[in-house]
Amino acid sequence: MSITQDQGKMSTTAKQHQKLPEGLTESQLKAIYEAMLLTREYDDRCLKLQRQGRIGFYAGSFGEEACQIGTAFALREQDWIFPSYRQPGVALLRGVPLQSMMNNLFGNSADVVEGKQMPVHYTSREHHFLSISSVIGTQVIQAVGCAMAAKIKKDEAVVLTYFGDGGTSSNDFHSGMNFAATFKAPCIFALVNNQYAISVPVSKQTSVECLADKAKAYGMTGIQVDGNDVLAVYRATKEAMQRAKVGEGPTLLELKTYRAGPHSSSDDPTRYRSKEETEKWLKRDPILLFQKELESLGIWTEAYEADVKASIQNKISEAIKVAESLPQPPWESLFEGVYSNDPQALMAQKEDILTHESGLELTNEGEFPL
Repeated sequence: MSITQDQGKMSTTAKQHQKLPEGLTESQLKAIYEAMLLTREYDDRCLKLQRQGRIGFYAGSFGEEACQIGTAFALREQDWIFPSYRQPGVALLRGVPLQSMMNNLFGNSADVVEGKQMPVHYTSREHHFLSISSVIGTQVIQAVGCAMAAKIKKDEAVVLTYFGDGGTSSNDFHSGMNFAATFKAPCIFALVNNQYAISVPVSKQTSVECLADKAKAYGMTGIQVDGNDVLAVYRATKEAMQRAKVGEGPTLLELKTYRAGPHSSSDDPTRYRSKEETEKWLKRDPILLFQKELESLGIWTEAYEADVKASIQNKISEAIKVAESLPQPPWESLFEGVYSNDPQALMAQKEDILTHESGLELTNEGEFPL
């Protein structure tokens, strides 16, 4: 499902209200809002799928919609994205099909990676959206490598990578930042400061109060942005894009937000943070903040909201129905796409599995009857 960033004209209704934000049309503002709604609804449905036992795992991004859509909306088709595991909205905005993402969650036969990845490890070469690595921070140095390749090839692409506040404690964060700044790689570091590295608060990770200040040590621009204000995120990303395009090097954007839900479907956030803290942040829900802004512009109405949500819910339901109806990947796919020249021992295992395929159910002792 792609959300088009078209250049539509202002409606008569919008003109009667306050002036539209500079550089954005009514159609673009709607596209941003609808992408945020899609991200929220997708998260909600997918977490429910896991709770129902229909998928094995999910990592949501409830409360971080502005960070995702604000950054992604500033990018161009030729730009590359190296995500963390909390950017489904970025993939959807880039045009990665909703069905493809749902197939990944179920690990079915239509899954791009044939069930070899965990759920939420979306990937699409066509849309310049790289698969995440579950290891914290590794996407940082991968993104810098891609940015340097673009620079060497004189490609105009800019590379954007996402990571959390906990990722700033990783070795790869230091290596990536240092290299990118030294060689002026056309890269944007989107540091999504959602206040927790799973259960560890920022205060127990670093003594730096403003994480954007870490950029100074590497000689690059660092900016702290209200990560719940989607237009502030968009503008900061556009400015970082411009610096990268003209050869001024990378930018560290600290997007200050809050992970309103659990770290993942395996987490219970009530064990390490208070209900009062969460409620305080929810008063600045990024979707509600932007909804109020659109209402002041004469763009948002209850009828518009209802229509958009109904359409989104129908599309997600259909994607779930299709994904759940597809079979698992065939056994032989386990051995494909791993080695260019298959080792003899691996081929022996493949032959064993295919020979006994009809009996591949676990015995009472938990072993395969091979």
